[in-house]
Amino acid sequence: MGRGGGYGGGGGGGVAASLAALLCCGCVTLALAAAAAQGPRLPSAYKTLSGDAPRVVAKGGFSGVFPDSSSAAYLFALMESAPDTTLWCDVQLTKDGVGVCLRDINMQNGTSVAQQYPARKRTYVIDGVRKTGWFALDFTMAELQPVFLTQAIYSRPDHFDFAEYRILSVADLQSLPSIVKQPSVWLNVQHDIFYKEHGLNMRNYILSIQKNVSVDYISSPELGFLQNISGRVRRKTKLVFSFLDKALLDNSINQTYGSLLSNLTFVKSIASGIMVPKIYIWPVTKDNYLKAHTSIVAEAHSAGLEIYASDFANDRVIPYNYSYDPLAEYLNFISDGGFSVDGVLSEHPITASEAIGCFANLNSSKTDHGEPLIISHNGASGDYPDCTDLAYHSAINDGADVIDCPVQVTSDGTLMCMSSINLLDTTNVQRTPFSSRASVVSEIQATPGVFTFNLTWDDINSSIQPKISSPLSKYYIVRNPRYTNQGKFLKLSDFLAMGMDKDLSGVMIIIENAAFLAKSLGIDIIDSVNAALSAAGYDNQTAKGVLIQSKDSAVLVKLKQQKTKCKLVYTLPSGIGDVSTSSLEAVKKFADAVVVDKDNSVFTSSLAFIIRQNNLMKDLQSAGLAVYAQVFRNEFLSQPYDFFADATVEINYYFQSFNLSGIITDFPKTVTRYKKNTCTGLGNDMPNYMQTVPVGSLDQLLQNSKGQPPSMPPMPTLNASNVEETPLPPVAPRNEPGGSPWGAETPGAPPSDTHKATASTGILFVMAFAALLI
Repeated sequence: MGRGGGYGGGGGGGVAASLAALLCCGCVTLALAAAAAQGPRLPSAYKTLSGDAPRVVAKGGFSGVFPDSSSAAYLFALMESAPDTTLWCDVQLTKDGVGVCLRDINMQNGTSVAQQYPARKRTYVIDGVRKTGWFALDFTMAELQPVFLTQAIYSRPDHFDFAEYRILSVADLQSLPSIVKQPSVWLNVQHDIFYKEHGLNMRNYILSIQKNVSVDYISSPELGFLQNISGRVRRKTKLVFSFLDKALLDNSINQTYGSLLSNLTFVKSIASGIMVPKIYIWPVTKDNYLKAHTSIVAEAHSAGLEIYASDFANDRVIPYNYSYDPLAEYLNFISDGGFSVDGVLSEHPITASEAIGCFANLNSSKTDHGEPLIISHNGASGDYPDCTDLAYHSAINDGADVIDCPVQVTSDGTLMCMSSINLLDTTNVQRTPFSSRASVVSEIQATPGVFTFNLTWDDINSSIQPKISSPLSKYYIVRNPRYTNQGKFLKLSDFLAMGMDKDLSGVMIIIENAAFLAKSLGIDIIDSVNAALSAAGYDNQTAKGVLIQSKDSAVLVKLKQQKTKCKLVYTLPSGIGDVSTSSLEAVKKFADAVVVDKDNSVFTSSLAFIIRQNNLMKDLQSAGLAVYAQVFRNEFLSQPYDFFADATVEINYYFQSFNLSGIITDFPKTVTRYKKNTCTGLGNDMPNYMQTVPVGSLDQLLQNSKGQPPSMPPMPTLNASNVEETPLPPVAPRNEPGGSPWGAETPGAPPSDTHKATASTGILFVMAFAALLI
């Protein structure tokens, strides 16, 4: 069964009814005008067999959020996808011959049947394989009424398991709420031979329902079944042969799928199309990178067959070439690969709809550097190690308007770009002899670290490798493994030269730990950065802007007092939901703009469901402050459930809901592509799948359900006392008491015996843990 438990009796379909009610009251993206307000269709540039746009097929409805084949999943797919989206139903037969929609012939995972009928477990041989569980053919339709659908994918939220979705018959697909037009239906018949062996006739059932259900597609991996119904179904109904693993046997005609793949002319004599797993088209290597695409799309079209690709879902680890961006994967099947499939089978049909309707024919014009600015976060750190030459060049090539440099200092006073002052975070230093320099510096962190000021620039540049950041590695989601330790570190001077030379609107310099550097190392980081900017020529031009960002208000106050020409950007504390008038007044005295934490400040969330939007953004912009939001990432676990594991849905919300000045991202390419989409300028004709999703609506649907996330109190308010800091200390003379973190010791020298003794246990733990992460 799916995760969770405690299924109750009662009315069932409650969330589906709530979904329809929310539609009517406008709480969810309105589908009432979906057919009328989709915008004019431009002449097709698709290389499909017909020349029409590829079809979006919603597998079990919007099964990436709701339990597969539930009424809410089907209704949500119609609401949030292209208006001609087709609903996919995997047909199973009950004991009394009723066709029901169930994702798998074994009901154990995906329904509450095991709890409802614990004694009715059975074992069958299906396609030569023994399977034990619960099967629809052992129950009448009446007996299945108390059984509810549940989430079958363990990595997905199980909150809707408690919503009591009843199992739907095929006929129920035609009786979804009349708010939306009658849907297009695709029936998939997977096990005709098995049902026939047990006295049930799938052929007769499919032919009988044509009187009451308008079926557009019928698919099966049993070519013999399609042959039996060919010529007996309605003329408009298309028959599609589904390919399984090439080595498997289609028992209905006693041929392997591999052999049938080389005989598409024969398939065409029975079916009008084929469906293949996406790896048939874009195979992958063992380490999950794309190989060259095959010729199967061209071969199918040459044989006169439509071709559909399956296995699309946003919350899977897709090939690393796509940078965890599911929309990019769709584009490779409908335009970027130089060909187009005729449809895609998706568990997140909103993403397929976006790809087909808004991103397949992008405006390829040059980046305009208009707001909101695309600002890199440690370069294109989603694809390459932080702050390396590879990350910065990739960010520029991907369309970033501004590249960023968090400035750190080495023991010999060299300014460099490094995302963390602690080399354990972003390099392989723990695997080098320099790991012995680890110590605890309480002004920076409570745990041991090897800091940039422990080593010279030559030490770092010649002996240490970068390490790609993977913020979600604890979930086994890692970034671009082939480039884990690739790239070179950059001095600030080299970074500034790159910013001056490339097509950018400017650079962002990030300053942290200024008080520590002044007091303990004898370095005035502000004056050092100013000198570097001047030496690079930024003082004598106006084409390239300079933003200086810091979470330390004292840094920005000092720059303001120096009458800097740079734009000053204050990083707001994370976890605040509102700002007081006094704090706004305080910030405006020293900053032109603010950076907000999108994950912990813009919304109040509970268990990754958005509960409500906070007042923070509105109040900041009402005060006249420019607002930058960070950090945008592609990985599906980095977005709340309300954005459907789709970075583009999240970006779209921020672009349309807030007057942002900039988006700070690990993946500049994703934001650049969004800015070039063809739909957001359509006004009233904007398709529903590109309108902003109503955040908090999923939580509303779960209200009064056992699966509802806990309510959350209002988040803290930022006050002036949180903003105002003491001025920076005077710069201590270097190599004198107070001039380094170890008294008279030279910065970068090994720590004293006292520090070694204090930190030794923690250092050993950190070294071991860091090695495990690598």
